[in-house]
Amino acid sequence: MDLNLTGKCALVTGSYRGTGMIIAQCLAREGARVLVHGLKAGQAEAAVEQLGLGEPVTGDITNDDGAAQLINQMAGSHIDVLVNNYGTADAGSWETSSSDEWVVAYQKNVLSAQRLITSLLPAMRDAGWGRIINLGTIGSTRPNARNPQYYASKGALATMTVSLAKELAASGVRVNLVSPGIILTPEVEAAYLARGQRKGWGSTWDEIEPHAARDIPIGRITRREEVASLVAYLASPLADAIHGQNIKIDGGILDIVS
Repeated sequence: MDLNLTGKCALVTGSYRGTGMIIAQCLAREGARVLVHGLKAGQAEAAVEQLGLGEPVTGDITNDDGAAQLINQMAGSHIDVLVNNYGTADAGSWETSSSDEWVVAYQKNVLSAQRLITSLLPAMRDAGWGRIINLGTIGSTRPNARNPQYYASKGALATMTVSLAKELAASGVRVNLVSPGIILTPEVEAAYLARGQRKGWGSTWDEIEPHAARDIPIGRITRREEVASLVAYLASPLADAIHGQNIKIDGGILDIVS
């Protein structure tokens, strides 16, 4: 399927690593010009070298100055697609997380996206076309007891997406939230391999994954490439009727397990 992304320019935040890197790769392979983003000097350049594609840009979007630095670097580019992928799940609990840690969670998972939306939205509106895709989590609507500051911030990102969708009605700009469950990253695979070997589940991933995914109806963990493919579709002109949605990609999980 041709997603008609040739000629479009996409910024994927936090794409110097992890799922964001795979999203950047997927968009580039679909023909988009992709800006690969890092928070610190050298991160994006290393990712571009590893991928063999994309253009590096840098800015710590967890604060106003860093976001402004990033926007200034992109001054000559019109961003058609903004993928707010960056975010982190810092550890915490109701007993131990301080108010400062709650503020940090909002800076990373909410305001990092809001800063870029506020800066890039006017040009999208003027063009009458654009895509804003926020990366959330199934925990935004089904949170765990642990890491409350993280889930609260992702819940705010979800409601922000709905508010923005209402603001952009009839504008030609589409906004959606993609909410993965657990994603098979190298770190997740390594952790489950170690756990599975300790528990006697087996020694290979094929043996261990069914045990690791016992609460996932499809019997396996979502791949990063599957998340990237969903994002790429939502970024395309083909998804013009999808707006203001929280799309879960979690293998059919009905309840999140603490």
